[in-house]
This record gives sequence, C-alpha cells and structure tokens, in this order.
Amino acid sequence: MTKIKRIGVFTSGGDAPGMNAAIRAVVRAGMYHNLEVYGIMQGYEGMIGGKIKELKSSHVSGIIQHGGTILKSARSQEFRTYEGRKLAYEQLKAHGIDAVVAIGGDGTFTGAKTFSEEFDIPFVGIPGTIDNDLYGTDFTIGYDTCLNTVMEAVDKIRDTASAHDRMFFIEVMGRDAGFIALNGGLACGAEAVFIPEIESHTENLKSYLEDGFKRKKSSNIILVAEGDEAGGAIEIAKKVQEDMSDYDVRVSILGHIQRGGSPSASDRILATRLGVAAVEALLDDQKSIMVGLVNNKVVHVPFSRTIKHHNAIDLDLVRLIDILNV
Repeated sequence: MTKIKRIGVFTSGGDAPGMNAAIRAVVRAGMYHNLEVYGIMQGYEGMIGGKIKELKSSHVSGIIQHGGTILKSARSQEFRTYEGRKLAYEQLKAHGIDAVVAIGGDGTFTGAKTFSEEFDIPFVGIPGTIDNDLYGTDFTIGYDTCLNTVMEAVDKIRDTASAHDRMFFIEVMGRDAGFIALNGGLACGAEAVFIPEIESHTENLKSYLEDGFKRKKSSNIILVAEGDEAGGAIEIAKKVQEDMSDYDVRVSILGHIQRGGSPSASDRILATRLGVAAVEALLDDQKSIMVGLVNNKVVHVPFSRTIKHHNAIDLDLVRLIDILNV
C-alpha cells in the first residue's frame, strides 16, 4: 500500500485553457481517495518560496469553465540550480507533501524529472500546452480551445479580406511546432500555411498566388506559425508584397488571445480524465511519468521519453492544404 497521504499540484510554463479543470479533477480525485491536496502557487518559483496552501472542494467549485489557472504560473531560473531544487524539496517536506502533480509542458516535465532523480518525492505530469507538441499523447490540454479561437478569429478576418479583396498573413503561436497553424489552416480553408517542420518557399507561394490571380481569386488567407524559418508573418508578407504589388497585403498577429478563453468541452473532458489519472497513478506508486491520452485511452509515458521526443506533424495534412486549393 502506498504511503502517500498528502499531494501537491501546480501549473507551470505557458497557461492553457483547461488547466483549471485539471486542478479541479486533481483536488476532487485526491479527496475521493482520502488524500489531502495542497496547491503550489506560481509553479516552481512558488515551490521554492513556500507559496503552498491546502485546497478543499469549495476552492475548485465553479472553475471548470474558466481559462488561465487559479494557481498562477511562473518560470523559475532558480529551480534550474541544485540549490534551488533543494530549497523546493525542503518546502515540500515542511508542508508534509508526499507526491506532486505537475501540469505543464516539456520544460515543466524536465524540471520534474531532474527533481525526482535527486529527491524522494514522486512527480506525475499532466500535459497542459496549446502547442500539442508533447510526445506520448494525442492531445494536450488547451490545444482544442486554441484551435477554435484561431478558427473564429480567422473566419472574421476572411470576411474583411473578401470585402476588400485583400491578402491576409495571419501569425499564430507555435515557436517550435506547427500544429496550430496547420490544423487551423485546414479548419479555416487557408490557402497556404507556413510551419517550422517544413522548409518554406515563398517562391512556391508566389507561384500559387499568380495562378489564383489568373482564376480571379481576389482574397487569400495564409497562416504562419511564429517559428517558421522564413520569418514571421510580417517578414513573409513583406517578401511577397515586394514582388506582387497588385495585391493589397495585410498582416494580423493573433497573439495571446490564443491562450485565453473558456475551455472547450473536449479540453474540459481531457483535463478531467487526466487529472484523475494522475492522482491514481501516484497511488499506484508511479513516478516520473506523464499521463496522456492515446486512442482515447489513458497511457503512462516516462518523462524521459516525452522530453526527448516530440509529436510529429502528419504530412498528409500538409498535402490536404494543396489539394483543397486547386
């Protein structure tokens, strides 16, 4: 039988819609299994500073529909040092915490893996990031809501693009991964997408636009992931405009609206399932793993694997963009 009596939970890295739903699930699953649950404020930074408080059922009532995170989030340079991690360990022990649930991305899990190797407190991770780039899970918390936010924004931009015969380059988040741009482009009927995983060629885009111009196509939507090697939306739009002065080109950067908003039903359900699974994994003496969802089944993935690998883009989806824009 496990000796775990008290667990901690925290959110770290970029916030994602559905994190509150995951916190709620952890707290209530913990209580169901007769555990005490403590919230760690402001991620690893708050862990070092002892910003830790007990969470009861009432504390997570009415939060499932809210974006952001009631536990706040912060990045911690101090936690990257052994001295910082030792301070965090001392705070966890001082509060009687036996195990921890970490909600975040690969940076969060990297810190958890290192900490667990050095000290005797097990960590289990829940994937919370809008980028959907974590290996070992089909979906991450926040991704579906982000996609819907992008779709709604681009739909509105297309209205004005059509009204004024304009070409819009729309930049979405995705410094290292193109899932938002690619699937957002498919959902919105974008004429082209630029993503970090595939070498971009503005010449190919210009050729496509020239063909569309001949077919009297007067407006276009191009989605650009912020991490594309050809540059962001502003840089790519500038290159295209220089050679295609007939087009009225505009740029829109969606920015942090992609992180916010009420989580979708899919994100709420995913967060709830993984929150419960994380608590039960700790009670099953699991440690240094991420709980994920593959083929609609909960899976356990070692931190070492989810940190080392990344979800790969489905190249068939890239091909669909070309097929649908003949």
